[in-house]
Amino acid sequence: MSVPALQNTAVFFRRILSQFPQDISLAFAYGSGVFKQQGTTQGQMGKNMLDFVFAVDDPVTWHTMNLMQNRKHYSFLKFLGPKQISTIQNEHGAGVYYNTLVPIDGRIIKYGVISTETLIDDLQHWKTMYIAGRLHKPVRILLQGENGKLRGAMVGNLKSAVTASFLMLPESFTEEDLFLQIAGLSYCGDFRMIIGEDKSKVSNIVKDNMPQFRDLYTNILQECPQVVYKPLHGKLEVDKSPEGQFVQLMALPRTLQQQITRLVDPPGKNRDVEEILLQVAQDPDCGAVVQQAIASIVQISSLTQSGKGIATAGMLKTTSYSVKKLKKMWKSWRRKPS
Repeated sequence: MSVPALQNTAVFFRRILSQFPQDISLAFAYGSGVFKQQGTTQGQMGKNMLDFVFAVDDPVTWHTMNLMQNRKHYSFLKFLGPKQISTIQNEHGAGVYYNTLVPIDGRIIKYGVISTETLIDDLQHWKTMYIAGRLHKPVRILLQGENGKLRGAMVGNLKSAVTASFLMLPESFTEEDLFLQIAGLSYCGDFRMIIGEDKSKVSNIVKDNMPQFRDLYTNILQECPQVVYKPLHGKLEVDKSPEGQFVQLMALPRTLQQQITRLVDPPGKNRDVEEILLQVAQDPDCGAVVQQAIASIVQISSLTQSGKGIATAGMLKTTSYSVKKLKKMWKSWRRKPS
C-alpha cells in the first residue's frame, strides 16, 4: 500500500488509534484505503482516505474526551457539547457520528462513532444495515474487546448476509456470485449508488479480495445445512424448495422480516409474520421481494445518515468530500468500454 508497506501496517494503525480516547469496544478500518479494489493501484491506495469505525460503550464520555484531544476534528457542532453530539449520534440517521477529512500522520481519515448497544442492535436486527452492511465485507479489525454479545452479533450478521443472499440467488452458483450478492446488500437502494459512487464498486470490492471473503464465510458455509458447498470447485447449491426458502426467511433479521411483511400484506389484514413468510416462500418472485425489502431499509438509512453528515462534517468538508466522490464516479464511467 506504499508508505513503506503502509509503514508496517499494524504499527501505523496502532499509532492512529493511540490519538483517540481508548474506551473503544471495537475499532475497524475499511474501504479502498485498506483493501485493494480493482481499478486502483498500490500508489492510489496510499492516497485514498482511510475509513474507520469506533464502537464505544459510553458516547457522552468518549466525545467529552475526544473534544479535549481532537477538538479540530469536529464541525460547528462542537460548540453544542458532548451530550448534544451524542444525542445527534444516537437519535438521527443510522446512529453513527462521522468526523471526516481529518489529517493524521500524513494521511486523511474519516471516522464514525457508534454506541456498542446500537451496533449490536443493527448487527442482530438490520434496523439500518449501515454498519452491519460494512461488516458483511472484509474489514481490518484493529481492536476488539471481550464483549461476548458483540462478538456473537458479528457472527450472526455474517450468517444473515448468507441467508438473505441465498434467497436472491438461483439454485446453483459460484463463490464469486455469492460474494457479489453479499457485498451488494448494503448498496441495494442506496441513493449514493446513483450519484456519487463508482458504478463498479461492488465488483471492484469482490474481485481483488476473494481470499478475504473466503476467510469470512467458509466456516459458515461449511456448517450451513441449507447449502452443498464445494470449496475446491468454488461451487454451491442451495435448497430452493418452498420448505427450504421458508426456513431461510424465518432466519432473517427481524427488521427485514417486518419490511417483507409490509410489502406483501395488504393494510388491514394483520396476518402474523410466519403466515406471510410461508406465502413468500412459495412465491416464484421470493428473491425479488427480499431484495425490495432490503432496499427499503438501506434507502432510508443512507438518506438520513447523509443528511446528518452535512451537519457533522460542516459545509466546506461536505462539498470537498462530495467533489471527490463525483470525480471517482466520473473516472469509473470513463474506464468502461463504450
